[in-house]
Amino acid sequence: MKFLADECCDADMIASLRADGHDVLYIMEFKPGALDQEVLKKAFDEGRILLTEDKDFGELVFHMKKPARGIVLLRFGVRQRNLKLLRLKQLIHTQSSKLEGSFVVIDSKKFRLRHLYPKA
Repeated sequence: MKFLADECCDADMIASLRADGHDVLYIMEFKPGALDQEVLKKAFDEGRILLTEDKDFGELVFHMKKPARGIVLLRFGVRQRNLKLLRLKQLIHTQSSKLEGSFVVIDSKKFRLRHLYPKA
């Protein structure tokens, strides 16, 4: 899959996804400090699913109606951070066909998928 990882994502997670064969661009490697709107636009323009821990992207797509291919929001407390990569890989393995066109929230117990755009 093609992903764009926001700068808040862990470098180890990026390396692991790449090792699994995923095409992952990492904001920290080419434009640290980029504004959220720039990050979202780059992901959309390049047909990538955005990986982030920043809830502000929900505001951009749902309230400001900014376009997105898909967003995966990782929501883990400090004591659960060790589950982040495992849960992301579970999501990719079980729900990859649903990631495009969805806003997905991952936590330690569940995946919540919401369509970005109403179905016609």
